[in-house]
Amino acid sequence: MRLQEDVIRLILGLKIKQLRTEKNISLTDLATTTGISVSYLNEIEKGKKHPKPSKIAVIADELGVTYDYLVSLQLSKRLQPVGELLQSNILSELPLEHFGLDISRLLDLFATAPTKLSAFVNTLLEISRAFDLRVEQFYFSALRSYQELHDNYFEDLELEAERFMEAQGISPEQTPSFEQLADILESVFNIKIETETIQDQPELAPLRSVFVSGIAPRLSLNPNLTEQQRTFAVAREIGFQVLQLQPRPYTATWVRVGSFEEVLNNFKASYFAGALLLNRDRLVQDMENFFAQLVWQPQLLLQLMENYTTSPETLLHRLTSLLPRFFNIKQLFFLRFHHHAASDRFSLTKELHLSGLHNPHASFLNEHYCRRWISLTLFEEMEQQKLTGELDQPLVGIQRSSYINSTNEYLVLALAQPTESLTGTISIGMLLNENLRRKVRFLDDPAIVHRYVNETCERCPALDCLERAAPPVILEKQLWQEKVMETLDKLKG
Repeated sequence: MRLQEDVIRLILGLKIKQLRTEKNISLTDLATTTGISVSYLNEIEKGKKHPKPSKIAVIADELGVTYDYLVSLQLSKRLQPVGELLQSNILSELPLEHFGLDISRLLDLFATAPTKLSAFVNTLLEISRAFDLRVEQFYFSALRSYQELHDNYFEDLELEAERFMEAQGISPEQTPSFEQLADILESVFNIKIETETIQDQPELAPLRSVFVSGIAPRLSLNPNLTEQQRTFAVAREIGFQVLQLQPRPYTATWVRVGSFEEVLNNFKASYFAGALLLNRDRLVQDMENFFAQLVWQPQLLLQLMENYTTSPETLLHRLTSLLPRFFNIKQLFFLRFHHHAASDRFSLTKELHLSGLHNPHASFLNEHYCRRWISLTLFEEMEQQKLTGELDQPLVGIQRSSYINSTNEYLVLALAQPTESLTGTISIGMLLNENLRRKVRFLDDPAIVHRYVNETCERCPALDCLERAAPPVILEKQLWQEKVMETLDKLKG
């Protein structure tokens, strides 16, 4: 908890509940003897209310302890782990309220079996330290869970974007341009756009944008941004202003993450920007037309990007919000990969999984991602285009991916915009089921390659795989363990 007052209330409530339970006193009985209502006593035990000293003294008398014991932060041996947890910063890092969790109920669990649950929490912390999981990774994981909980669709943000467009006279049939949004940012919100701040400070070169607050606020854009990136940066800043989001990050990309609220507010501003640039009604109609084609037509996807003047990432990420809501395609994933040309490593830098589907997913164990994924094979095409100098045309890929030793099969769309500096691909995978077959008419087009894939080489049983980048060491260990257990079971008779 962030405030010492919160800790004092919670510890007082835990003490009273523990003492009352140990003495087999019901809330009704305690209410009768103390003259305090049952509802108020319940609020005290949950840590939501802190009674006056006179009421604490009465409760202490009825429970057979001193006033000083109840108001101190000292806890019994049984509750000591809970006290340590409360006075640490762990609970303040957990965005419980965004998941509908009540801190008092969580503490109830700790009070019931404090040693076991505290040991469990400590185990999770040890695991995080062992794999070098930083607090910001926890925040981003919590954000993904928050998005997945809502199918990544937020009606309130959609409406805010539409109200803003109507107020500014922006037609939903047209994508607002950079110049149009820049003018709104300056005239409505008095925020000037410039590039000098980033240009004059070499250490800021990796950042896409920097917002400088003050008497004369300004948004500094990296001069190397594409037109689509500049437009999104301005739309995102408009989102911060319209939604009046605080706390907020002042840079894109992230430099330091302060809190989950900051991460959540950044997401809200970015969602607003996506809704502003890719109007939901218009894009839903366009996707209905795209899915209705009897054969796979990649040029239609390229035409969509051109019509909305958008990047591959913005388009596909926007689809993760609209496909579940308007097409009932809820079992999907979104991936963003980066690749360092000097190495054989691919980094999964952004992911989202809806409806609990977790393959493929990021690995913190330095494993080699399956080289058969369209997300990775597209890098080969990208490198070829760089060699020939053909950098103006976005790349489109499609694949039906069946997971080895699994019934899951996905239709995966992948996009990349090759530039001199870009080394990334964006993909969205949709679980192949009856609903997808009804929605996507070109699903059985023979032009779509069908491949068997896995998560990582280290876990893959496909020993004849020509693309294998590492031996299946984890799989081999798992098989050895199974054989050992079988042998031990036989020895037991």
